[in-house]
Amino acid sequence: MNKRERILAASRREPTDRIPVAFWRHFPGDDQRAGDLAQATIAFQERYDFDFVKVSPSNSFAGEDWGAQTAFHGNMEGTRDYLDRPVKRPADWGALKPLDAHQGALGRQLECLRQLKARWGESVPFIQTIFNPLMVARYLRGDLWIADMRAYPRDFRAGLEIITDSVARFAAAAVEAGAAGLFFATQAASYRQLSEAEYREFGLPYDLQVLEAARGGWFHLLHMHGDDIMFHLWREYPVQAVNWHDRSTRPDLREGRAHFGGAVVGGIRQHGSMLQGDPAEVTAEARDAIAQTDGGQGLIIGAGCVLQIPTPESNIRAALAVAARWIPS
Repeated sequence: MNKRERILAASRREPTDRIPVAFWRHFPGDDQRAGDLAQATIAFQERYDFDFVKVSPSNSFAGEDWGAQTAFHGNMEGTRDYLDRPVKRPADWGALKPLDAHQGALGRQLECLRQLKARWGESVPFIQTIFNPLMVARYLRGDLWIADMRAYPRDFRAGLEIITDSVARFAAAAVEAGAAGLFFATQAASYRQLSEAEYREFGLPYDLQVLEAARGGWFHLLHMHGDDIMFHLWREYPVQAVNWHDRSTRPDLREGRAHFGGAVVGGIRQHGSMLQGDPAEVTAEARDAIAQTDGGQGLIIGAGCVLQIPTPESNIRAALAVAARWIPS
């Protein structure tokens, strides 16, 4: 099987020649320039030969074109700190302007995708990271976005609609530039942040608009970040795979697989076994993930989230070795 065939088979719970595997990381500094990010992404992939590549721009790319200012201060995940945010009061939401997906930070990211497509063609599927509209709202306002949503819903919704339109147009452009689909990330689908009623009003409808814009893609992966996630909403997303912190919050892989018809991505702790553990711990978690999924059916071995930059190569290779040896039953 080639990579596309293997990923699609896993997403359909069909037999595969081996268990697919993918990990991803940030490339701080390199992620500020299209060519450097492309080269760093290519080097990482060609070192490990994952079944798909998640393209990881800086977390600032979603807010930069609206005026957000950031800096990298050594975070081990490679994320940047926000120094100034453009939405300083509720009335500022409606003042946001639609973005041109082909200019600025968004245009820079599309150029990266075009370079990856030129290098890999159809041989390596890659998916573009998209932060859902509520995540972008958080980047633009900080933690006060929740207070604005609740106290000034009209102002907040005006901004959310502008954000959604811009994110959707970028998502469509990413698929046109060669991405197989989206790594669609949300941090707000968690009971620690919102009620389900709030997410159904301010989250899900806007998420679906973005995914509809990228309907030309063939592999979309939903990432629900954080603890106490609203995992029962997975079935309402038109995606082929889901990823979450399965080792630290409910559901585990077994339960999650029962709530979703596509592929589940995970099984290994990105902070624990991958960063601080050894190959034996990684191997044990990978084997347990296989056991939880009836011999690896519909499983893509990965971590619950992005790898820390100092993650030992031996731990990555341990997970790859388990995937290479195990033919799903």
